[in-house]
Amino acid sequence: MGMMMLAAGEGLVFAVIGVAVAVFLFIAMYAATRYKRCPSNKVLVVYGSVGGERTAKCLHGGGALILPLIQDYAYLNLEPMTIEIDLTNALSKKNIRVNVPSTFTIGISTEADIMNNAAERLLGLTEIDIATQARDIILGQMRLVIATLTIEEINQDREKFLGLVNQNVNSELMKVGLEVINVNIRDITDESGYIDAIGRRAAAEAINTAKVEVAEADKGGAIGEASANREKQVLVAEQVAQSNMGQKQAERDQRIKVASLEADGIAGEANAERAKQIAVAEQNAKAVQGKKAAESKQRIEVATLEASAVEGENKSQAEIADYKATLEERKAEAKRRGEVATANAAKDVLEAEKQQELARLEKEEVAQQMIEQRKIEIQAEAEAERQRRIAKGEADAILAKYQAEAEGMQKVLEAKAEGYNRLIEVCGDRKDLAPSLLIIEKLPELVAEQVKAIQNLKIDKITVWDSGSGGGSGDGETVPTGSTGSFLRGLMGALPPMHELAQQAGIDLPKVLGQVADTKSSDAGRTTFEAVPVADEES
Repeated sequence: MGMMMLAAGEGLVFAVIGVAVAVFLFIAMYAATRYKRCPSNKVLVVYGSVGGERTAKCLHGGGALILPLIQDYAYLNLEPMTIEIDLTNALSKKNIRVNVPSTFTIGISTEADIMNNAAERLLGLTEIDIATQARDIILGQMRLVIATLTIEEINQDREKFLGLVNQNVNSELMKVGLEVINVNIRDITDESGYIDAIGRRAAAEAINTAKVEVAEADKGGAIGEASANREKQVLVAEQVAQSNMGQKQAERDQRIKVASLEADGIAGEANAERAKQIAVAEQNAKAVQGKKAAESKQRIEVATLEASAVEGENKSQAEIADYKATLEERKAEAKRRGEVATANAAKDVLEAEKQQELARLEKEEVAQQMIEQRKIEIQAEAEAERQRRIAKGEADAILAKYQAEAEGMQKVLEAKAEGYNRLIEVCGDRKDLAPSLLIIEKLPELVAEQVKAIQNLKIDKITVWDSGSGGGSGDGETVPTGSTGSFLRGLMGALPPMHELAQQAGIDLPKVLGQVADTKSSDAGRTTFEAVPVADEES
């Protein structure tokens, strides 16, 4: 029993160890799959929950363990990108437009802060998108740099120009995580030819300077050569003269010695002595004469050599003066051509500035006129729209008024029709009562219309011309004979008879409105109707 329990315990221990080993191996394999290494030509960007206020963690080289669910990773490529910038019509400091085609080599920086900028702004973009953003930034900064420099500074001091371009472009590219690796300015040209004029002027100045230096060297060589020839000739003349003088001195010494020996041989003879003395005197005289002749010959030869030297010097000076005059003429011609080129360049610059100013003025004037024209059009359209809306409002108001009147009239007519229907229903079999009631309803209006005929008559101002005879009614009744009463009676007879209208309608009016009686006209012999009021008294 104990052995069985021991064996069971050992099996349980082995099972636990096996499970622990399996779990450890699984965790190790999973961690190995989640551990990401960064190649040397890329930047590993770990994003998600990276701790602190950072949005991403960037690594160049090494590796990082990517935590599941809360972190993920991506790579940024560090390979350089070459961007061709064809910058044209960039405005320089002196308002001269230049073309500066260049090639920029850029890449993502490996500095910590700049890598974070690249992770925030370039992660997930293609190389074409990154190159497009960089091209826009480079173009803007190059135009800004060119606007602060003159053509001479751009063309002559390329190092300064490249330094400014590198500084400005690099500072802006770093904001998106990029840096400039290399800048190559291929050429600098302008449409006005100002740079070519500067080059031609510099070449002309260099050529003129070289010509002046060559002339100076030629002049020094000619002068040195003439001086050397003169010194050579003088030294040669001196050596020849000294040689002649030594030869004559030797001959004289020889003759003196010979004469002395002859004088010693003639010891006893006076003639010999005298001859000796004469010979000595002659020899002395000849020696002096020979000496004077040698000196004269020497002076003649020296003078001849000096004259030849002076002639050579004069000839050399004349040639030098002629060369100087030619050199001055060439310098003046070169200076004139340089000034003409400068004037032409300045003329082209002024012409370009003139065209630019005309274009600017035309742009401003045309733009102002177009703005004024657009304002007038907008005001006219607004006024027309206002008028249309007013007219539409008035038309809508009139239409609403007529619709309201029509609806009101329709309501009145419908109410009247309803009233007429009810009136006919009330009358029942007495259909003749309905017209009587309607005429009675309208009697006040009819009476009002009859009253209007005499309401403005001033009775006290009426003058009646009458024969004074009274009249009768024809039935034996006496009528008033007053002129005013007769006039009013005749006037009432001329109005539309109310009783006749009622009789035509088949209605009997109340007695308070008078009666309808048959009368015979004595003069015409026909039947007429007369409205006789109940109380016919003269007022």
